[in-house]
Amino acid sequence: MKVNKRSVSKISEVDFGDLGFGRYYTDHMIVKKYKDKAWQETEIIPYGDFPVSPANITLHYGQSIFEGMKAFRGVDGIVRLFRPEKNIHRLNYSAERIAIPLMPDEKKTLEELMELVKMDQEFTPGHMGSSLYIRPFIFAMDPALGVKIADTYRYMVIMTPVDAYYGKNLKTLSIYATKNYTRAALGGTGHVKASANYAQSLYAAKEAQEKGYQQILWLDYKEHKYIDEVGTMNMMFVIDDTLITPSLKQGTILPGITRESVLHLARDLGWKVEERRISLQEIIDASESCKLQDCFGTGTAATIAPVGRIGYDDGKDIIINKEEVGPYAQKIYDELLGIQYGKLKDKYGWTVEIPKQS
Repeated sequence: MKVNKRSVSKISEVDFGDLGFGRYYTDHMIVKKYKDKAWQETEIIPYGDFPVSPANITLHYGQSIFEGMKAFRGVDGIVRLFRPEKNIHRLNYSAERIAIPLMPDEKKTLEELMELVKMDQEFTPGHMGSSLYIRPFIFAMDPALGVKIADTYRYMVIMTPVDAYYGKNLKTLSIYATKNYTRAALGGTGHVKASANYAQSLYAAKEAQEKGYQQILWLDYKEHKYIDEVGTMNMMFVIDDTLITPSLKQGTILPGITRESVLHLARDLGWKVEERRISLQEIIDASESCKLQDCFGTGTAATIAPVGRIGYDDGKDIIINKEEVGPYAQKIYDELLGIQYGKLKDKYGWTVEIPKQS
């Protein structure tokens, strides 16, 4: 792996008291090119812009995938990644569906990413809820306007110090269940992190925001009856002391790593857990019978995002816990972040420590 270090760090430009999300970027990035039917040598170079042909095939046809992962500075000062091997494996999972060449050695790919984090670990903020967000992505590079599988690609990793996606303090979100638009259909790309999934969601999210909600709650493509996911996270509901989340079997929901981790934690806490189809009407009925005890989203960017209000049809709302953070969301938030920030013992082996620079 070639390494070209930046001569002067940009870290003095970062306002760690007001990071936002994606406002600042670290000193370095990973670049790896695919050509002649093979991935070339990995390089770590200074972060910066690069030229792209106006005929770049991704700009026109969207052959692009990405991942999202985080590094956390623990209460002991140690920087830790959370289940990073899962993200690298899912990157290949997405690549296969979008006809992008697979990264041939997932272990080596992770080791190279960890070297990048090690180099720029001083950009990892130290307050609870903040993190170093890591974005691996792959996109086609052919300068061609014909619709085809590209011959050249670029794999890159960039990093940005961030606050929590929905703000520094844990608070509830409002979401709107749309029956007018579809996120993903059977046989489509809803189960992978294809860039196009997010582009096509923007208009529906804009309409939800115009109605006074922060995010869109997607229903199934066929009947607009069953819950799929929210634009940035998987969804979980607690009804009558049971944690319920939509099953992955339909093939339209992203298999979230935070989702999987939360389900594992919930079962270890002794909670009853069900992965199954759950309809919007079931949630409405549970609310009306006072059996809807909690609702929250899970995702790398959002971590745990409690939901206080679900809108549906026009002007109808489900209110959860008086729009305050519920006990189940708070408990799972404390457990998950406790592991990520080194406050709780990692008995699952989920975290990977980043060595300090010598």
